[in-house]
Amino acid sequence: MLHLNQIHKVFNEGTPDEKIAIDHVDLSLKPGDFVTVIGSNGAGKSTLMNIISGVLTPDVGEIHLDSKNVTNMTEYNRSKLIGRVFQDPMAGTAPTMTIEENLAMAYSRNKTRTFRRGVTKSRREFFKEVLESLHLGLENRLTAKVGLLSGGERQALSLLMATFTEPAILLLDEHTAALDPSRAELITNLTREIVDRYKLTTMMVTHNMQQAIDLGNRLIMMDKGQIIFEVDEEEKKKLTIETLLLEFQRIRGVQMANDRAILS
Repeated sequence: MLHLNQIHKVFNEGTPDEKIAIDHVDLSLKPGDFVTVIGSNGAGKSTLMNIISGVLTPDVGEIHLDSKNVTNMTEYNRSKLIGRVFQDPMAGTAPTMTIEENLAMAYSRNKTRTFRRGVTKSRREFFKEVLESLHLGLENRLTAKVGLLSGGERQALSLLMATFTEPAILLLDEHTAALDPSRAELITNLTREIVDRYKLTTMMVTHNMQQAIDLGNRLIMMDKGQIIFEVDEEEKKKLTIETLLLEFQRIRGVQMANDRAILS
């Protein structure tokens, strides 16, 4: 479903601030794979997400998504194949629009544009049905402005908007990091439920090592733009935070930086 071939990205090339953000990365995801991605700050996790989604173009390498070479495809056209949820609950929705208008916009993402009104009676019933799966009562607030929702409610809505058109791949970029623990747990559980329901191919960046261990069937660890450690489903079941930290130290010869990856 996703294949990255020798992806390489340098920022500020040829200057004193030159930084290799992604260093010749190869990665393949089969249909239905759920890969969690961990690493210290600056490891290249979000840059990799931005390259997959089309925000950034690699200097070297190719990206194949759902059997299509999308390396030079614009972010807008690529968005028809990709669902993405960001860390900031404000980023994935339009706050001045209503819940049903936001859903209608997401619903039309991978469909041919027409002059039909965005929110039809049949669509409204469909939106109510999918909102009920969140168990937040949003199905009774279709005409409420999204800007009035709590952070957790907005993130739940963002997750739903990113997935109910069943994209080729779902990208989750620290999508629970800005939430309080109870809301983060809610969104984590919703993520597991929605990904399982639609059998979505998913890549999730997280600083929370326990979350990375608990979710998905594969785990990769990044450092300095490289994938330095990877485990499959069977090996993942045996992982602990302690073993991940020890693996990093074994591979790199130093302890992982004392940042949120450990504090989480």
